[in-house]
Amino acid sequence: MNPEERARHIVDQMYDNDAFSQWLGIERLEERPGYAQLRMTVRPEMCNGMKIAHGGITFSLADSAFAFASNGHGPRAVSVETSISHLRAVQPGDVLTATAVEDHLGGKLGHYHVHIHNQDQALVALFKGTVYRLRETWETEK
Repeated sequence: MNPEERARHIVDQMYDNDAFSQWLGIERLEERPGYAQLRMTVRPEMCNGMKIAHGGITFSLADSAFAFASNGHGPRAVSVETSISHLRAVQPGDVLTATAVEDHLGGKLGHYHVHIHNQDQALVALFKGTVYRLRETWETEK
């Protein structure tokens, strides 16, 4: 299996067991080692008392993209540090696309950034995260 097929197989396992990403309505657009792109639509029940998307929604979308990108190499990767900057209010009905890209991958640590854009291509959030790569690997046999 080539690296892209392996990454898809790993993300299949992750997504199939990720009830929260499924509840968010995340659509997987692309995944490969060190990269993932996801899309979702903001629903009214995802909004806060100001009737804009709760900050946890964009964080969760970015965190899922981060997880899929960082685990696509094979070793299981766990988050050790994350942060997000919310740049623009997100409204119900907005369609968000999160693109996670690997900045650096070492033996034990990996660093990633995620850009989240709305349907108008406006940047709404910037996320960055670091993972620790475990010795344990994902099952890649079909």
